[in-house]
Amino acid sequence: MSSDSFDGEYTGRIMQKFGFVKVRGSSSRFAVRALLGMRRELEQGWIVAFTLDGPRGPRHVVKPGPALLARATSVPMAMFHIALSDAWVLKTWDRLMIPKPFSRALMRVGQTISVPGGADELQREHALRELQASLDRCEEFAKANVRKAGTEAFPFFKRTSR
Repeated sequence: MSSDSFDGEYTGRIMQKFGFVKVRGSSSRFAVRALLGMRRELEQGWIVAFTLDGPRGPRHVVKPGPALLARATSVPMAMFHIALSDAWVLKTWDRLMIPKPFSRALMRVGQTISVPGGADELQREHALRELQASLDRCEEFAKANVRKAGTEAFPFFKRTSR
């Protein structure tokens, strides 16, 4: 989901480069339309992504939209965080970062989290807490290890066993 703002357009284009679908909307404007659009894209087999802290924040605090969509579609969620070794930081509420040339980036993806289709409010709240904890772990790991990205400790392409 990507807002109609400059930041939203910029990040939306990046999401598309990674194979995600861009659906317009945010938690404060056209939220229902956006969730329905994302549900439609999931049903067509696309991968979707949220900027989970919404258009106004607070920064890095999970909003309920992802858990609502997961409950409606039975599609599991996963958090991720991308840390940069060197970036320009914009003076926006979310401190949007633009990588400087030759900076390193490390993306950490968390485990999948499911919300049962018939989940009640308590189960949805539990999923939100799990999402927040997963985001916090991903961010902490990525920031602590970004300077190692591309080294032998974290090679550019690393195969993991399945």
